[in-house]
Amino acid sequence: MSRLPAGWAKKPLGSVATLQRGFDLPVQARREGPVTIFAANGPVGTHDVYKVEGPGVVTGRSGTLGKVHFVEEDYWPLNTALWVKDFHGNDPAWVYRLLTWMRLEQFTRGAGVPTLNRNLVHVVEVPLPPLSEQKRIAGILDAADALRAKRRESLAQLGALLQSTFLNMFGDPVTNPMGWKEVGLASLVEPGDRINYGVVQPGDNFPGGKPLIRVGDFVSGELNTSRLKLIAPEIEEKYQRSRLTGREILVSCVTAGVIGTVCKVPYEVKGFNIARAVARIPLKGDVDRNFMLYCLRSEAVRRHFVKETRAVAQPTLNIGLIKTAPIVLPPLERQHRFAAIVESVERQKAHLRTHLAELDTLFASLQSRAFRGDL
Repeated sequence: MSRLPAGWAKKPLGSVATLQRGFDLPVQARREGPVTIFAANGPVGTHDVYKVEGPGVVTGRSGTLGKVHFVEEDYWPLNTALWVKDFHGNDPAWVYRLLTWMRLEQFTRGAGVPTLNRNLVHVVEVPLPPLSEQKRIAGILDAADALRAKRRESLAQLGALLQSTFLNMFGDPVTNPMGWKEVGLASLVEPGDRINYGVVQPGDNFPGGKPLIRVGDFVSGELNTSRLKLIAPEIEEKYQRSRLTGREILVSCVTAGVIGTVCKVPYEVKGFNIARAVARIPLKGDVDRNFMLYCLRSEAVRRHFVKETRAVAQPTLNIGLIKTAPIVLPPLERQHRFAAIVESVERQKAHLRTHLAELDTLFASLQSRAFRGDL
């Protein structure tokens, strides 16, 4: 740690913010109420009794690590979470920013489910400014973070706008109030091709190998290709049937909470492959992909995917269910009109994403400077 400004100190985290394991609360014991329950990955429900008085700070202990949450009200942290038991007179909002900056996920133990080791974290020396400076730092970072939150909210609203526009133009695909032609999704697949899963056993990451798209690469309705896994060419070669052409739509088939998530394949990923937990839908050339994307995202189709999802070790969306997804087919001219709206909104989203990336860079710079004492 570099030299700190006058009035600052270096102290072990345990004497700045002491972390404590949360408390058991089985699902069957929970009662409806105003108190938020926090697990490792954040809020997971409510209860009518609190365990810890707010304001507070919570992070993951087991499973999901690295996410830190600031809680203004009284709350209940579960045993998969850690909560700040003692702020030692420090500002809770500043402590929240400190723990976020520390990247707690690096302090883990255990070869199976990752677990945050408090003993490792508590001895780490951290910068400790005076209380007045803590409040100033927290205020600046809060303001910068609020700008990022507004951009993310604007992006989400644009996505909701498109789904609402789809329903206004075409109606619910299941009830089909406008009397459009109804077909199963399988009938819209490119002749000679088929809906299929991807690579079953991709192996370890293979530097210089073939890019593989996994469920984790589905981010906010888009494909994030910045951290794709690379697999050995000899493994990928066995799965030519799932190699992407750039005209498909992808559906997530496994992982609780994201089954049935739909993404459009951008042309620049042509030649990439997909994992076993992803289904590839190769559409005919005369099917508008923007129309089909929002048709598959409609609540009616999502209910179709979820209601019969097969559960073995974990819920799985099977190919047969995807093939029978209810699709309405309005005239192509009307599909194209909707596609034009989508393209216009996508341009606005691209602009917002660029601005958000700039804000993320600014926030990272501010955060780094804040804990060096340069802010």
